[in-house]
Amino acid sequence: MSGVASNSSGANLPRHVVPLEQADFLRLKHAGYLKGLLKPFKGKGQLETWASQCNSMRDDLIGLAQRRVLSQAKGYPFNRFAVQLAQQATGAGTTFLRWRNADHSVMGVSLWEQLIASPSTPISLVPDLLALELQRIALNMQISLTHSIARQALECVAKMAGAEAIYHRRVDRHAFTTPEESTP
Repeated sequence: MSGVASNSSGANLPRHVVPLEQADFLRLKHAGYLKGLLKPFKGKGQLETWASQCNSMRDDLIGLAQRRVLSQAKGYPFNRFAVQLAQQATGAGTTFLRWRNADHSVMGVSLWEQLIASPSTPISLVPDLLALELQRIALNMQISLTHSIARQALECVAKMAGAEAIYHRRVDRHAFTTPEESTP
């Protein structure tokens, strides 16, 4: 079996990567951010608070990715590969995990695919590389969702403010009209 661990079903298990577990996520401040989605919002303040909670969750997930996934990916034996897992900050204000080459000229999952397919990659590390990729995919999705929910909530706040401004213009205009002008 050449040093590759396997479980009772015969599937190869990672030896160098410790996968994220539920306990890692329980340490994050959930603050019921998803429960906040399915309730009546009583105003812009509640939406702003909820958006802030989503952004906080996104930041906590990015921190989890740094502490638990990147720290392993940057250590031995993965630091010996020409392809590395790294963080990429986006213009939208968030950070994702990406595969990149040593000189930072190429980025993307195709680099991971090449690393897996390469005969120079020890077969004993293939399960670990898969574990890193699966964690990267899941964390990127979670970061993206929390970021998008927060952005949508803030867009909703802006739309509500616009609707309230139109309402107030009409009500204020009506307050200054004579009783004859206000009847249809």
